[in-house]
Amino acid sequence: MMRRLLGFLPLPCLLLALWLVLNDSLSAGQIALGLAIAVTLSLLAPILRPVRARLRHPWTALRLIARVARDIVLSNYLVSQRILRGDASSARSGFLDIPLRIRDPHGLAALACIVTFTPGTVWAGHDTERNVLTLHVLDLSDPAGLTRVIQDRYERPLMEIFE
Repeated sequence: MMRRLLGFLPLPCLLLALWLVLNDSLSAGQIALGLAIAVTLSLLAPILRPVRARLRHPWTALRLIARVARDIVLSNYLVSQRILRGDASSARSGFLDIPLRIRDPHGLAALACIVTFTPGTVWAGHDTERNVLTLHVLDLSDPAGLTRVIQDRYERPLMEIFE
């Protein structure tokens, strides 16, 4: 019983904190309303997510988070330099299809976030039958290199973490 309660508490606590921050108030009314919303949404959450994620390798997850943070900072710098130099219009943007091996929905969702958070790339689609990711890329000068980056730097660790 105590283990279930401890497993349940993080989501409502996070939602309550988010509610209070967004409302910029610690009044009793906001706390009561936030608590009611947080508990209700937490009870309904399992219905929306029938497959539970299992984090198999937390150290790999931490390394991946650090790698993604570094890549996002670097990509921000490179895209901003391109814009400031006025090179943005000369970029060869386009779509790139990348075959994937990962099948776990949580891993795919994490990959979508990683790709979309990184400036210069946007997750444009996923063909579930062929398991192919379609990206829109700001600078498509090296499609093979970008494919390797996605598969080696992001997909491989995500498969280790979730599958």
